[in-house]
Amino acid sequence: MKRKMIRHAAAAILLTAALVGCAVSGGCQGKDTGRGSAADENVSKEQPSESESGEKAEREEKEEKETKPVISEEEQRRQQISRIISGMTLEEKVCQLFMVTPEQLTHVSTVVQAGESTKASLEKYPVGGLVYFKQNILDEEQIKTMIANSRSYSKYPLFIGVDEEGGSLVARIANNEGFSVEKVPDMQTIGASEDYEAAYQAGRTIGSYLSELGFDMDFAPVADVLTNPNNTVIGKRSFGPDAKVDAQMAAQVVKGLKEYNIKAVLKHFPGHGGTDGDSHEAAVANERTLEQLEETEFLPFVSGIQAGAKFVMVGHISLPEVTGDSIPATLSPAIIGGLLRERLGFDGIVITDSMSMGAITNYYTPAEAAVKVIQAGGDMILMPADFEQAYEGVLDAVRDGTLSEERINESVYRILDCKIE
Repeated sequence: MKRKMIRHAAAAILLTAALVGCAVSGGCQGKDTGRGSAADENVSKEQPSESESGEKAEREEKEEKETKPVISEEEQRRQQISRIISGMTLEEKVCQLFMVTPEQLTHVSTVVQAGESTKASLEKYPVGGLVYFKQNILDEEQIKTMIANSRSYSKYPLFIGVDEEGGSLVARIANNEGFSVEKVPDMQTIGASEDYEAAYQAGRTIGSYLSELGFDMDFAPVADVLTNPNNTVIGKRSFGPDAKVDAQMAAQVVKGLKEYNIKAVLKHFPGHGGTDGDSHEAAVANERTLEQLEETEFLPFVSGIQAGAKFVMVGHISLPEVTGDSIPATLSPAIIGGLLRERLGFDGIVITDSMSMGAITNYYTPAEAAVKVIQAGGDMILMPADFEQAYEGVLDAVRDGTLSEERINESVYRILDCKIE
């Protein structure tokens, strides 16, 4: 009897141990009681449902967006331009600093169409822009096609510019028999009227037909105050001798051009209206003091910049009473860097007047002049006397350390910033 009781007790102990083992392992299959084991309950708590997983992912995504810094459109733009520049060769960057005629680019005597020669030349020299003159412009269909083709051949966006000041003297389109566009009066006539709305409408009129033809840049308005009545090179291209009137007129033309996305080029800083000579022929000087310049010549440039002008053209004009030397503004750090950049606060594109003019070619080689423009703080070199020499001169200056690549990048950034809008 005693042995039987011991056997029953042992069996009970073994059965209890087995049940405990099953509960721990979760492997026993017994009668369904409607409840899972403790382990089953723990597993269900640790494995969230699909809906809970989705909600968690949404929360994490939201938290990531909230903690991630927001990049402004302006910063995105800066990053885009910086990426483009970092992907450019030095040669491509230097090419962007030049604006040339199609003849200078292709070495064809007179260019009236953009074909294989233009395509090959732009592939070799992706210049920053092209400027067209009377001989390049025949009629509406021809110029539209030439501009469109030139743009399509260029690896980088092109500035396509023209001298369209309006009036009887400098208007490559309006004074061309191949076009029937509305003509505007001489700027001197508009200035004398003191009708600022007329200046605005002149800018709109010019801007409308330039935009329709495919141009995006106008070498206008003339911001020179005619302080010297004997001046012949500017004459009635200026709004006149009253600086305050001229300032308002220049600003209104800029605004009118902007209506049609035409980039205005204020010219010719620091002021050609007070000179006797013609920089097309030789060096010229403006003998006025800094105080006089700030009260007169600079006013139209200041107002034009405030109105949104993207470019200022610097002329081959020295300021001996300001700088103490006869260096033309195009090559002068004191004038470009000191006056235009610092004093007037202009951070847009500084482009030279034509570098094939006597005020430059009589004293400097194309290479020397081009390097000096960049050293002085200029961004674009217009029509050097020999494009290839000027281009190679800037390249050599970077390679030998005379110019830094960072300085080139600075100008290329301004150029691309203006092109990519």
